[in-house]
Amino acid sequence: MSQAALTQVLRQLPSVRNANVIVNSNTFDDAGIYRLDRRRALVQTVDFFTPIVDDPFAYGQIAAANALSDVFAMGGRPITALNIMGFPTKLVSPKTITAVLRGGLEKAAEAGCAIIGGHSIRNPEPIYGLAVTGIVDLRKILTNAKARVGDLLVLTKPLGTGIATTAIKRGLASRALENKVIHLMSKINFVGAELAQKQLVHAATDITGFGLIGHLANMCRASNVSAEIDPSSVPLLDRVIVDLIKRGCVPGGTVDNLAAANGIVDWGNVTSAEKTFLTDAQTSGGLLLSVAARSLDKVLRVLKKADTPSAAVIGKIVRRNRGPIVCMIK
Repeated sequence: MSQAALTQVLRQLPSVRNANVIVNSNTFDDAGIYRLDRRRALVQTVDFFTPIVDDPFAYGQIAAANALSDVFAMGGRPITALNIMGFPTKLVSPKTITAVLRGGLEKAAEAGCAIIGGHSIRNPEPIYGLAVTGIVDLRKILTNAKARVGDLLVLTKPLGTGIATTAIKRGLASRALENKVIHLMSKINFVGAELAQKQLVHAATDITGFGLIGHLANMCRASNVSAEIDPSSVPLLDRVIVDLIKRGCVPGGTVDNLAAANGIVDWGNVTSAEKTFLTDAQTSGGLLLSVAARSLDKVLRVLKKADTPSAAVIGKIVRRNRGPIVCMIK
């Protein structure tokens, strides 16, 4: 669902009133958090989607990495997961379904997470993902609600996966681009837990379906701040992404994100292609970190050691504007 449609639905539901619920859906964060005792809390999330690549094993890996990263984005570590899957069993062979599940199992094992069961249905279109439970130290939770004025914004993966996977579906992607995007989406955001443990960032979120601008806007709303972004500093998966945008290779989710962003962004002289990749609906995207300037060098060292695909300073947090939440600077 688009962010606008989802907001309309959630607005009609009663708010959760439970003293142990620390994070719920009110701030559109990456996962929910429930207090267990004085030291620990559960981190819970669920994520699944239809195939975005042709290889079933890679599809399973990407779907699992995407779900697992939500826990790391909150500063936690995943401990258990449940498979969620639906397949048209008359069209998809057991061998193919097994390959999807093997991909998910491999990624979960890489994260130290045990898949202990799941649920399956017959479905006209394949879907796969995980419901994940993690543990987090109550003193070291990362949320999207604590960004501070003066913080720098750091992005740990380049943008463009939505455009690239759409190109794959349309037969427009080279083998090199396909391999590059699969590798990127299969990479889990482990570094979120390490940054939380070292208490080096004020706020964090991972960039997924609502795109960079959508998730940044949620961070700004939750933190009661605004942000400035330099589009020229935002890393792209590949230079061909701009060419694919000009050829109309844009997913529907990105179109929805851009329409929503037009009401909250001062675009300045940003180009049409830049608007598109800044709102591109990502799958298993990177972390967006809100970092105090004095901590930037330490954070960048941690990111380098973790071999994150990027460690780009793309903007900063500013005082809340009465107008647009996000402004472009060039």
